[in-house]
Order: sequence, then structure tokens, then C-alpha cells
Amino acid sequence: QLVLFDRAVRSACGLNSAAVGPFYCPLDRKVYLDLSFFDELGRRFGAPGDFAAAYVIAHEVGHHVQELLGVGAQVNRLRQRASESEANQLSVRMELQADCLAGVWGHYANARQVIEPGDFEEGLRAAAAIGDDRLQHLGRGEVQPESFTHGSSDQRVEWLRRGLESGDPGACSTF
Repeated sequence: QLVLFDRAVRSACGLNSAAVGPFYCPLDRKVYLDLSFFDELGRRFGAPGDFAAAYVIAHEVGHHVQELLGVGAQVNRLRQRASESEANQLSVRMELQADCLAGVWGHYANARQVIEPGDFEEGLRAAAAIGDDRLQHLGRGEVQPESFTHGSSDQRVEWLRRGLESGDPGACSTF
């Protein structure tokens, strides 16, 4: 189920502001889409386009697929016993897998001829635009890889591309 919001929303995962952007809440199994994020994706991050937005949505749906497969529960158990750095690395692996699963969706959307020329490039630009390294550089002026929770721009592009090219969820094993 998709929940559209602007400014803030209450979910089973708590109260979230638009600063969080789109997110998946495993407690109620819903995808929450902050509509202002899509404007910001184009305006602030230089990644406009319908496929850029579709990639973000498919990424969040990828988290739902992870939940259905039990990946989320496994990672949460591991994170409880991990150091902060190790927990961040587990988060990165989950996020990159969701990127790859978004690419798998894109692969099949392309096979059904709903993808237009240039769409994949929009998605890859969006993946690069929201890498932890780029966001940290924009926000703080410095990059701290040990604090990454979603992966670098290059990693996000690599895993999205892997899904787009393969169309195989089995190719999305980041663990």
C-alpha cells in the first residue's frame, strides 16, 4: 500500500517529517512517499524525470520484497549485535539490494515496452544523486564513508544497473 504525504506523516514506525523523504515501514508494510521529495530530486539534486521518481518508488517497494523474503528480519537481528560501523554496513547492503530490486522491476517494465529512451539514464542519475557521499558533501562539505547507511553514488548506480541489465532478483545478493 502506498501512502502519499507532504510535510509529515504518522506511520506504525512513528512520526516522520518530509526531511526523511520516501520510506518503507515494515511494521505496517506500507510505502510512504513524500511528494515534495520528487520536486527536490529534480531541482536540488539534478535528477528530474518520471523514471527517476519510478526508481525511488521501486526502491521502497524493494524493501517490501525484502520484508516478504525475511531479509529485513535477518538484518535487524544482526544489527542488534553489531557495532555502529557494522550496523551501517548492513544498512548499506539492504539499501543496495533494494536498488537492485528496483532495477529488476525496470528490466521487466522495459520488456513490456513502457520504458522510453533515456528513462534508464534518469534512474541512474537519480541513484548517483542520492548516494551517501554526494548527500554528505552537499550537507556537510565532507564525506565520512564509515557513516554511510545507503551506499555511495557509485555503489547505488552499480546495483541499480545490475538489476536493470539482469532482470534477475538472484543477481541482487549484496550479503
